[in-house]
Amino acid sequence: MKKKVLLMGKSGSGKTSMRSIIFANYIARDTRRLGATIDVEHSHVRFLGNLVLNLWDCGGQEVFMENYIASQRDHIFRNVEVLIYVFDIESREFEKDMHYYQSCLEAILQNSKDARIFCLIHKMDLVQEDQREALFREREAELKRRSLPLSITAFKTSIWDETLYKAWSSIVYSLIPNVRLLETHLENFCKICEADEVVLFERTTFLVISHTTQKAHADVHRFEKISNIVKQFKLSCSKSQAQFSKMEVRNAQFSAFVDVLTPNTYVLVIMSDHNIQPAATLMNIGAARAHFESIEQGHLLK
Repeated sequence: MKKKVLLMGKSGSGKTSMRSIIFANYIARDTRRLGATIDVEHSHVRFLGNLVLNLWDCGGQEVFMENYIASQRDHIFRNVEVLIYVFDIESREFEKDMHYYQSCLEAILQNSKDARIFCLIHKMDLVQEDQREALFREREAELKRRSLPLSITAFKTSIWDETLYKAWSSIVYSLIPNVRLLETHLENFCKICEADEVVLFERTTFLVISHTTQKAHADVHRFEKISNIVKQFKLSCSKSQAQFSKMEVRNAQFSAFVDVLTPNTYVLVIMSDHNIQPAATLMNIGAARAHFESIEQGHLLK
């Protein structure tokens, strides 16, 4: 099953850097060596086994943007499932950026009117921390107003923190068929384990696919932080020729178990009840594998 995803925005806005971090295992500082995208770079990213993201990374130089909108309009904007438009928060050409963005929206309306649209307000690390939220809300409101009649979802992002994972997890989540079925079974699994929380990650990207929570937690960014940390740890393991398969973290407050669930996913189980033995939790994860594999193969991606 292929899903066409357009990644657009002006040249230098950070499109290829974020794509490389999410899908090609780059770390943020290494993206500095990436060159500008020329025309359209196509990549096929296998996600959850049978779901293939047909990712079109579109160069943002004016000559390319004009070409997409004029002579390649039908080719570029036909059969699009998701449009991701990246705005550089420090751009001094906001009106020009908006002109190209709105031209893309017109093309989407004509060719793929049911496409979901995500706007990423990027490079937020360059904004003073106490001003980020207000500036983002202001830009989000402007984008929503100027995107009508289409509706959009906006995120503030940076390659230097977990915000990038939050945005891309939400984008990929929107592309997974029958994801509610998976969530229902994950919730049942959480109750059987008597866990505080269970989180499901895609195996390669470590993006969050789904989660269920029985006990509230104050940190709303915890999943994306975990994505970032575990992915970096996996990369460190591979550089030293070690194979990452599972990990356990325990302290006085909780125990956390990261383990393979299916050939395409990892599961994180958080426990705060110290009466439940770690071995019991690991047995429950092992017992659930075949069940979640059958869901993945039989229902989830059809």
